[in-house]
Amino acid sequence: MVTVTPQASGTASERAGLHVTYDGRVHPAEEIARGAAYELFSADEVPGFERAPRGATYRWRKFVHVTEVTAVHGSTEPTEEAESPLLMPVHRERGWAQLHQLSQQPAAAGDRVLAAVRASAVIRPGTRMVKVLSARQLGGYVRGWLPHGFCYREHDVAHLRTPAGMAVLRGDGEGGRDGTDVAYALRWRAGGPEDYDVPVGAGHRGLTALPPRDRLGPPVLGTGFVPSNAQFIPEFITRDFADLPMPANATLLAYPAEGVEVVLYTYQAEQRGWLRMVGPQWRHLLAAVPGLSPDQEYVPTGDAPRSTQLVGAYAGSEYEAVADQPGGFRVLAMTRAARYPVDAAARRLRHATWRGVPCLVLREEAGWLRLRLCRPDADAVATTGAQCHERGVYEAWAPGAELTDDRVVDLPYPVE
Repeated sequence: MVTVTPQASGTASERAGLHVTYDGRVHPAEEIARGAAYELFSADEVPGFERAPRGATYRWRKFVHVTEVTAVHGSTEPTEEAESPLLMPVHRERGWAQLHQLSQQPAAAGDRVLAAVRASAVIRPGTRMVKVLSARQLGGYVRGWLPHGFCYREHDVAHLRTPAGMAVLRGDGEGGRDGTDVAYALRWRAGGPEDYDVPVGAGHRGLTALPPRDRLGPPVLGTGFVPSNAQFIPEFITRDFADLPMPANATLLAYPAEGVEVVLYTYQAEQRGWLRMVGPQWRHLLAAVPGLSPDQEYVPTGDAPRSTQLVGAYAGSEYEAVADQPGGFRVLAMTRAARYPVDAAARRLRHATWRGVPCLVLREEAGWLRLRLCRPDADAVATTGAQCHERGVYEAWAPGAELTDDRVVDLPYPVE
């Protein structure tokens, strides 16, 4: 349990700024992600702390998750609803350390206590989601890729702020071995829990059994947690590994070794493109991104093929819509006056079956269809010849004439 003392109360020293109690010591601190994590500072060397970047006020620092601290002094009042933390049922023999050990054992996927902890990590409309990217993947998103595959709640990973720390979340197979001193990420707000799934249970058992030769990135444990000796992080996937429509105000981020968050681009839904936000000081962070000019202020994505679309109903007619959570869904329109809140909203996508394997249809070119496997396993990969493009994401080309059960599906969202 974390004790939080508002800034207006506490001792005189506590009112002087934000301080956090960690491992029995009180440290000056800076809040990260609205209190999901903290950067702690120390003038003297402390076990577990690392040297701060040159020019910093304090010589030593450490990033910690809110669950690692015991008290927060001088915090400001929250401006929005906090995300639900991981909760552990009271247990006589098990603490967080024992649960972390269980989370790394595929055989423990059915453990009731572990499952209860995993179920406490929930997604709601507006939850900030994060997907860690390589430089190549960042370039893909700037040119029109959509959120898909493995991802995480920002609340659970906010303490990972350096390329070395974030390597555990990468799914491209490099995992920090590509020689870059910067990590990249996509952050967006969830349209709702309907768009996500947890990679546990019988439906994902084939994914956990894929051999190393058929996958990229770390193995999928089947417990719903990231494979890591040090981190206890719940992981999610987009449902059926589908693309999700890019919501308004999504951001592409960079995290250099200094541990700061740099906003590179913000998504402009009405203009269908990314607006560069990064200034000259950090523009060198884009140098490693293939095919991207750091001097280009706006990158349109309107011509990029899209496998999914958000549609909404307003006044009896159907329109393309955009998610702007937690404010809901609205008509996608260039003029502000026409951005009406919709009466109903749904995510539209195309499903098909090829050689008995359920797939998503991503795009069509000259009679051939680009497919993504909904439930990857060794048999499906062998049958379709699908290639792994990132952790859990398998794609293949198929002749259009060979597809069966080809259909367009609308998956509705609750609209108040």
